[in-house]
Amino acid sequence: MEFNYSYKKSTEIVQNGSNTQMSFSPDTKRPPTYFIGELRQNIAFREAIMALHDVVVSDLRFKAKDKTAYKEWRAKQDQIDWQLVTTLRQDIVDRIQQLQAESSEITKRNYKRWASYYEAQNRYRKYLYEQKSDILYIFDPVITVHPDEVFFECFSVDESSYGRLGASYEIFKNINEFACGTTNVDYSASLYNEFQKIRSYKTTQLQVDPSGFEVQTTNEDTYKEVKIDLPDSWVRGFLQVSSAMCLPATRFDLHPMDIHNICFILRRHKEKQGPRSICYHLKPGEPVRIVFEPWNIEVVCHRSPYFGDAQTIRIWGRRRLNILERLIPVANKFTVHLLGTGMPSFYVADLGDMSFTLGLSGWTANDWAGAGNFDLMAPRLDVDEWTQRTIFNALRENWVEDIDSLSQRLGISRTTLMGGLSAYTQAGRVIYDLNKQVYRVRELSREPLPIQRLRFANEREEKATRFLAQNAVKVASINEQDSILTLKGRVRGKGKTYTPSLTIDKDERIAQGECTCSWYKHHKLYKGPCEHMLALRMQFRRQSKETGFLHH
Repeated sequence: MEFNYSYKKSTEIVQNGSNTQMSFSPDTKRPPTYFIGELRQNIAFREAIMALHDVVVSDLRFKAKDKTAYKEWRAKQDQIDWQLVTTLRQDIVDRIQQLQAESSEITKRNYKRWASYYEAQNRYRKYLYEQKSDILYIFDPVITVHPDEVFFECFSVDESSYGRLGASYEIFKNINEFACGTTNVDYSASLYNEFQKIRSYKTTQLQVDPSGFEVQTTNEDTYKEVKIDLPDSWVRGFLQVSSAMCLPATRFDLHPMDIHNICFILRRHKEKQGPRSICYHLKPGEPVRIVFEPWNIEVVCHRSPYFGDAQTIRIWGRRRLNILERLIPVANKFTVHLLGTGMPSFYVADLGDMSFTLGLSGWTANDWAGAGNFDLMAPRLDVDEWTQRTIFNALRENWVEDIDSLSQRLGISRTTLMGGLSAYTQAGRVIYDLNKQVYRVRELSREPLPIQRLRFANEREEKATRFLAQNAVKVASINEQDSILTLKGRVRGKGKTYTPSLTIDKDERIAQGECTCSWYKHHKLYKGPCEHMLALRMQFRRQSKETGFLHH
């Protein structure tokens, strides 16, 4: 998927003894989006933006060692029977030792002679790494300017971690001008070192450069054109994160020292065998208990009581939590959102006038693009196109709004709003802010995304649609209690009948589900619902339209 960007200049940081100016160059092909403000909280912003950088460069995928050279050497050694040689010819052994000593001396002199070459080679490799990093940075950071805050979003190299830094206008002073919208920025690896130079005694200005949008007629060739062949997995990952943030989750707060204890244990211990999980033991009115497997080290978070329903939740890919380390000194608290065992999790750091959201897929090797279709678990109420546009245009008027306020202003039910906003969330045009519990307009790309191409990365929803076309789905029972809807049904497959069941909450989200198919037996809901659950849900919606049944 190719994206074209145009930058007036490269992003730069200008420093002197008393001032620092960070000027991000936005994509001039997008609608004008810019911001100029002077930082009031330099140190907190520096630590937060560095944590965001840690997300960008994070790559914890398993990398197998290259044993080719060793295997070649081992094969040669196996051809020699050293014991036989030693027994038959002692004089040859002495000669071998002499030659080995000479060979060792020659090797040392040879390495010394080639030292300058090896040094140049290492410098070249470092240069290539930085060039590759620049390519990654070009399309990773997305900056959005809203009436209440500026926020940055990015993805990790392994696409298993998502980072969002939201900076409200209270951390700025002398805000000159801004225009709301979303844009990509020209970003390079060299900015990492510059960010670390931010100091409290220096005046620091953050600028999403507005000059790039001035009328350009005579010097258009001075603009830097960048074409990026963006992998579908990156775009799909962003869409899956947005959908996952809308799902119901177990929520509780952790004190910064609790996060410190988590990072401390992970730094001090290295597992050699599984399970490599963190187990949260949650009991109402009691402190959160965290058990690190396989060592069974227990941390009791005395400063962090839990007030929800009793449950035990395991998460994997725990070493990604070390990204939060830099935020511990400047954070007031961390709010944890757990979707369930083996499911994605979110950690929202309260930094006062800033917030940092770290989104983690179920485990490191299961990146967001392959983590399952969480958009399939999001609200799926069918909303006509005119109503969807009305909802989106109303949200765009204020750029940010909570669901209750929007419902009251438009006179549209909460369920219909959730369905309409879900459609735009899955299209990359709206995002849910976990920190403030509001919806925000965020256009991920300048041109509409090819949703059909992205949505059917796996075939489950396509198969579900096929089941409906073949009239192979029947809703066996419908039970609604306290706005919680429970469905049971039958789906005829290839010579077999499956019996899926679903529990849908009042916001039209799948809270629980079961099925007799092999997909559910292997994956549960860790990778999203199976095609039979989806078909049952779609059939129920079809019947609801015909009979007038409404789920409140």
